[in-house]
Amino acid sequence: MAEPVRVMLCDDSPTVRSALARVLEADPGIRVVSRVGDGQQAVAAFAALPPGGRPQVVLLDLEMPVMDGMTALPLLLKQEPRPAVIVASALTQKGASATMAALRAGAADYIPKPRAASGGMADPAFRAELLAKVKGWARVGRTPARIVPRAAVPARPSALAPPMRGLRAMAIGCSTGGPQALTVLLRGLTRPLPVPLVVVQHMPAGFTAMLADHLDRIGNLGCAEAKDGETLRAGRLYLAPGDRHLLVDGTAGGGLVARLNDGPAENFCRPAVDPMLRSLSVACGGAVLAIILTGMGQDGLIGCQALTAAGGTVMAQDEASSVVWGMPGAVSRAGLARALLPPEGLAEQMMAAAARRIGTKSGVVA
Repeated sequence: MAEPVRVMLCDDSPTVRSALARVLEADPGIRVVSRVGDGQQAVAAFAALPPGGRPQVVLLDLEMPVMDGMTALPLLLKQEPRPAVIVASALTQKGASATMAALRAGAADYIPKPRAASGGMADPAFRAELLAKVKGWARVGRTPARIVPRAAVPARPSALAPPMRGLRAMAIGCSTGGPQALTVLLRGLTRPLPVPLVVVQHMPAGFTAMLADHLDRIGNLGCAEAKDGETLRAGRLYLAPGDRHLLVDGTAGGGLVARLNDGPAENFCRPAVDPMLRSLSVACGGAVLAIILTGMGQDGLIGCQALTAAGGTVMAQDEASSVVWGMPGAVSRAGLARALLPPEGLAEQMMAAAARRIGTKSGVVA
């Protein structure tokens, strides 16, 4: 039997620490090895433990006295063995901004603090997300950089996308662990794409604007939240806003337009991946390459079925690099994924598909 995942809790509220410990230790696969009240205590407690007993995962509050989470974060990331740090984030604009700053500074992930109105820490959705992230990050490795070791990308001709002449759009769906997977994937896009890229990341309203700003600083794609009715342009990434579904419509002139709506949640999510992919299968037929990244549940499965039935191509993140192999695993088990690769390998395939869309050496789009 595998050893339980070792976790440190760092929050200035004893009540929060106790509540988190109860949630975590209800799972026999997790053991809380340290509870501290500020960042200074966290760094000292981590170093005081024997190397074999140190936390694999640290749950870190950002707003604390003595030493706050942002100050403690780089100090924790210098420890050996290096832990995965998951920051606890308030569901506010300030909290979203601080969360994205923490991700840029090396945090592996974030967990939104549950609202009392939704049941607080008794909320089943919060509990499921917390347990999945703690166990998932302990499994894939202690640092985000370990998600995508280049040597893990198989060079198999059979895994390559088919010719993509006429490609009109690319799409990505992701959830748990998605922000880091998106970050790595976008860094692998070494040239602007010749088509628009639409993305659904399960994330609360307010957080998606900060994620868009975070992704806009990476690589060769401009990124922003999608706006209802805007024309989608090649070389740009359009992120579904929190709490709005993102659909894509075709125009009489052959262009593509973003449509946002407040339709019912699908797979308990809004935005959801399925409606985006279904709309693309209608607007673009088979001229779409879709990527399903790490995430809980099976959002994206039905959309990928519609897309492949129309002739589109689907690839997914492999299990070894996924924090949670729910969404990509569902697509894989259904036989819909042409390739299973870590994010860096998926970026290479996106670049290859984009290159196949070019009809001549002069760069004329087919």
